[in-house]
Amino acid sequence: MAVKTEGKGSPRADATHLIDPIAVAIRTRRPQDPAGTGRFIPTDPSPGLDVARNPRVARLLSSRRLQFFMILPNQIIFWLVIGIGLLGAVDPGLNFATAITWYLWFCLVFVMMVVIGRAWCAICPFGGFGEWVQRHTFWNRTTSTIGLGLKMPEKVAQYGFLLSVGTFLLLTWIEEYFNIAGPGNPASTSFMVLGIVASALVFFLVFERRTFCRYLCPLSALVGSVGAMGSVAGFRTRDRNVCLSCQTKECMRGGEDAYGCAWYTWPGSSDSNLSCGLCTECYKACPNDNIGLFIQKPLTSVVAPTRRRADVAWSVAILFGLVVYQQLNALSPFASLDSWLNAHTYFPQYPNPLNYVGTIAGVTLLLVAGAKAFQKTFASPDAVIVEGGRNFNDRTSKFRFYFLPLMYGIIPVVGADYFARQLPKFFLHVPRVVTAIGHLFGHGTTTSKLYNTSLISSSAGIIAVQVAVMVMGTAAAMWASWKIAGRDLAPASVNRRAVQVGAAGFAFVCGAATAVLYVLMNAAS
Repeated sequence: MAVKTEGKGSPRADATHLIDPIAVAIRTRRPQDPAGTGRFIPTDPSPGLDVARNPRVARLLSSRRLQFFMILPNQIIFWLVIGIGLLGAVDPGLNFATAITWYLWFCLVFVMMVVIGRAWCAICPFGGFGEWVQRHTFWNRTTSTIGLGLKMPEKVAQYGFLLSVGTFLLLTWIEEYFNIAGPGNPASTSFMVLGIVASALVFFLVFERRTFCRYLCPLSALVGSVGAMGSVAGFRTRDRNVCLSCQTKECMRGGEDAYGCAWYTWPGSSDSNLSCGLCTECYKACPNDNIGLFIQKPLTSVVAPTRRRADVAWSVAILFGLVVYQQLNALSPFASLDSWLNAHTYFPQYPNPLNYVGTIAGVTLLLVAGAKAFQKTFASPDAVIVEGGRNFNDRTSKFRFYFLPLMYGIIPVVGADYFARQLPKFFLHVPRVVTAIGHLFGHGTTTSKLYNTSLISSSAGIIAVQVAVMVMGTAAAMWASWKIAGRDLAPASVNRRAVQVGAAGFAFVCGAATAVLYVLMNAAS
C-alpha cells in the first residue's frame, strides 16, 4: 500500500483521525490546516531525557571521529567473517564466520532493537563501508562525493519500509534454500555477506546519502519497526518553533562542519525512532544547538505517534507472516506439504516458492481479516474520519483507521517472535563461538569441552524460555494496544472499554498462537 511523500525520497508519516461529528472542535488533535503545515508538528509527548545536555556526551557527539570508531570494530569482524568463511574450517561449529553470525550475532541484534532501537544502524559495517567510499573519507567533512548522487525516484520511495521487507523476504528465501543459517557451508555465509556489501556499495555509488539503508537494506524495516520498542528516541528537536523558523535547515542540507541527515529524517517532524539511524550528523550541523539525543520510556515509539505510517503497518503484518512461516516449516505436516508442492511444480527442494509466498500472504490476510472484523464489531456508524479539513470516509480509509493502530500494537509480539526463533541456536551452540576463536590459533577442536557444551540442552528448557519471551512480548503488545485504542480508536467506537479490550484481545490472540507453535515445534532450530 503506497504512502504519500513529503519531498523527494522521504515518506510521509500517515495520520488518520476519527472525529465524532457532534464534537469536531473537541476531538481535533490539531487545528484544521488545509495548507498542510500542521503535519510537521507531531502530537507525541516529550521524547524524554536529553542526554546531549551532559557536557561529556555533547563533546562526544560533536566529534567527527565518533561514528568511524563505532563502526570500526564491526568492520574488522565483518571482513574476518568473509575471509575465514572462505578459508577457514569447514565445520560450521569451528568456523568463526558461521559461529559468530548464526549463534550470537542474530540474537544480539534483536536485543539491541528491543532495548535501544536502531543501534545496529549506528555500527553497521555495510552502511559504514559504503558511506566511507561514497564520501572518500573516514570521518572528515568533504564537499564532494564519489558516485552519481541520484535521488531515489519518488514513485519508488513512497513504498517506504515495504522495499526493505521485499529484500528481507528474498534474502531469507535464499538463506533457507542454501541452508546458510543452518549453519551450512561456511563459504555460503561469506558469499551472502559479500553479496550484501556489494549491493550496498552499488547503491551508495548510484544514489545519494544512505538511500540503501533507508529503503533497501534487508534489515531496515525489521530494525525500524521492532526498534520502536527501544528506549533511544533518537535525535530530536529541543524546541520545534526554532526548527520551524529556521531558514537554513542545515540538519537536512548539511553545513560547514557536518553532512545533512543521511536518512532524510527532519528532526523537527520526528515523532518516533523509526527512521533515525543515530548518525549524529544533524546534531553536528544544527547552527542553533537545538537538537538533542533523547532517551524515552520503552514502547514510546510504538504508542505515542498519532501519524501512523501505512508502510510500517503493512511491513509489520508481512514480517509477522514470515516468522510464522519459519515456525510452521519446523512442523512435519508443513514439511510434507512443501515436498508435495515441489513434486508437482518440479521445484528441486525446500522451500517451495509457492509455499513460502503463500504462507506469508495467508498470515498477512488473516491479520487483515482480523482488522476488518474489529472494525465491523467496534466502529460507530456515526463516526467520520477527518484530517486537514477533509473527510476520508471511503471504505479504504476506514479500514486504514483500524488496521494501522492494530499493527503498531502487535510490534512487541513480532519482536518477541523473531527473538524467540533464534534462541535454540543460541542456547545449544553459542559456546562454540569461543571454540571457533580458539581454532583460529590452533586450539579449538570438535572434542573441546565448549564445542560440546550447551547453555540449555533440554528441549523443555528452551521451550520454556521461548514461551516466556512470547508471554512478555504479548503482555507488552496488549498494553500498547490498550493505550493506542483508548486514545485513537475509542472516540470512534460504540464503547471505549470494549474497543480497548478488543484491541488487547487482538494482540493476545497473535501472541498466544505463536507461543503454541513453539510448543509444537519442540525447540526446533
